[in-house]
Amino acid sequence: MTEGAASWERRGWAEVKDAVTPRAALFVVGVLALQLGFIASFLGAFHHPTPHRVPLAVSGPPAEVQAAVRLLDRLPGHPLAASPVGSPGIGRRDLLDQRVDGVLELRSPTTVRLEVASAGGPSVAQALEQVLGDVAAGAHLHLVVRDLVPPVRGDYDGLSAFYLVIGWTVGGYLVASLLGVTAGSRPANLERALVRLGALGLYAVVSGFAGAAIAGPGLHSLPSDVAALGALGALLVFAAGAFTVGLQVLAGTIGIGLAIVLFVVLGDPAAGGAFGWSLLPAFWRDLGPWLPTGAATAATRTIVYFDGRGVLPRLLVLGGYALAGVVLTLAALLPRLDRDELAPDGTSGPASA
Repeated sequence: MTEGAASWERRGWAEVKDAVTPRAALFVVGVLALQLGFIASFLGAFHHPTPHRVPLAVSGPPAEVQAAVRLLDRLPGHPLAASPVGSPGIGRRDLLDQRVDGVLELRSPTTVRLEVASAGGPSVAQALEQVLGDVAAGAHLHLVVRDLVPPVRGDYDGLSAFYLVIGWTVGGYLVASLLGVTAGSRPANLERALVRLGALGLYAVVSGFAGAAIAGPGLHSLPSDVAALGALGALLVFAAGAFTVGLQVLAGTIGIGLAIVLFVVLGDPAAGGAFGWSLLPAFWRDLGPWLPTGAATAATRTIVYFDGRGVLPRLLVLGGYALAGVVLTLAALLPRLDRDELAPDGTSGPASA
């Protein structure tokens, strides 16, 4: 190698080292991990949706019901979890309370009727119809399907709640991330932390009710219930934002990546939006109800289609994330507050400026 070529190689390598610092290289590796995690999580959750122990109430003559429950529970792959109920009315109540996903009524020796509420998740209702249609055809029975609570016309495939929740969640963690990038990941003192959380709360209220107004009276993609839906949106936005602030306080800029993992890489496929929880693999099925996107998607459908029946557990999940974010943020400042209370000579009292 000539001296000129060696000199050019040294200069080129020096430029590379100046342009790509070790810190930048670590961030690139982190982005790659997020990208591959996103692909693996979405494809892992959605590549083969299969019903797994979908709750089904069965009503009719007791002897026939018991035989039907045994048959349905023993289907290959266990797609159904059948249980007897005393009457179609009891099963219907359980369906509207979202304790079951369908009610099968043994009406006559030749006809059975399936009642669903597809607004709670069209994919699960469709899976029930397919499984029970195959069973009925094999037994030479006629299956009649009745949808008690279908989605409104603007809620195509029942996805509006999911998309609304994604918008709220993205807004929450993005505004928290921007506050951290522009003003520092860790607030300088308690007052600034409270101001940051207060600003986040104000943003949450505005964006929550604005999103509800767009989804309801604006686009008619969901039944209009701006008050209840707006309050839910405000809680979700604040929960996502406050938890992101807490992660940034603990881990700095890496906290933003952790928030994306939680809310997007894991949260979106496990939310029960495109496919209901009963159709997802076990990991996402078990995780979904405990993540903000999953809890909020279920809560949105419950509020607008089922009069809020059973919404409290979903609200508690969201409230838990909001509280955890506030606690993480303030707890990380306690050691600093203790130091600030010491005078320069080590005695207690406010330090001089």
